[in-house]
Amino acid sequence: MRKAIYLVLILIVTSACLKEEIPIESHAIGSLVTNQIELGVDYRYQVYYDFETNTMVKQHLKTDWDLGFENGGDGFRVILNISKAMSSASKPIAYFESTTDTSGCQWGYDVNSGNLDSTAISDWQSLDQFYIIDLGYSYDGTHLGFKKLKILSLSDNEYNIEFESLDGSNAIITSITKNSLYNFSFFSFETNNIVEIEPKKNDWDLVFGQYAHLFEPTFPYLVTGVLSNRNGVEVAEVFDKSFEDIQYSDVSEYYFSDHINIIGYDWKTYNGGSYTVDITKNYIVKTTEGLYFKIHFTDFYNQQGDKGSPMFELSSL
Repeated sequence: MRKAIYLVLILIVTSACLKEEIPIESHAIGSLVTNQIELGVDYRYQVYYDFETNTMVKQHLKTDWDLGFENGGDGFRVILNISKAMSSASKPIAYFESTTDTSGCQWGYDVNSGNLDSTAISDWQSLDQFYIIDLGYSYDGTHLGFKKLKILSLSDNEYNIEFESLDGSNAIITSITKNSLYNFSFFSFETNNIVEIEPKKNDWDLVFGQYAHLFEPTFPYLVTGVLSNRNGVEVAEVFDKSFEDIQYSDVSEYYFSDHINIIGYDWKTYNGGSYTVDITKNYIVKTTEGLYFKIHFTDFYNQQGDKGSPMFELSSL
């Protein structure tokens, strides 16, 4: 069953989690830096950014992967590629062979916050189920089809999975090896193989690109914005103070959250055919290295007038 994907931009208020107070010492503010990320007018790229080096660490097409398998010795969660608005539905394992369509499917989505305890595939180890995977949409709006997936087993070092097309063809059994240097090991149904997607988990802080936001529980909306690295990055919203006035002492005055969508997409709005950036929406980011930077956005267009090019200013605190 093909599900509608709506491209919308509406203002929302995201919650943040309380951060313990920390002592503040005298600290010199770094110089102002301006940068711009090119995502393409159709938002086809995901781009990973590192604050300390002010570099785009890596770039790839958003369609290059489907599933992410959590690394680490006790990791077991599986995430969907939300940049394609992917979803999944579960059914009893006894119906794996006989299921050839999506009738009766109740689709689930990974939550906006990135909480790994609230993924669409959920705690598969405690459920005797298989999953129908909706592969979502390409950057040109093409629906990419469906797969049936069984997660067969998990050890400290690898996942074993079986998957096939919805009609039962192209059945494959394969393994996904864990690598603790990365948040996830990524898998592509198109190549039937592990693919290199994210940089090493300590080498980046933010990822720019398109992703699905759930304004309603059952339908994703594709938006374009910024998500945080799950590996220790925390973000605070600073909407009551000008960018220039934010100081290191403010670190203890604002609430920080490890939700990946705190920066999100709503630093811009869509008005009459174009995007307007709200430069008063400022953020303090605690990086993977424990340093603090302030950042805000100043444009969504490049010098050629093409959308999909977030421009931002930042400074270390």
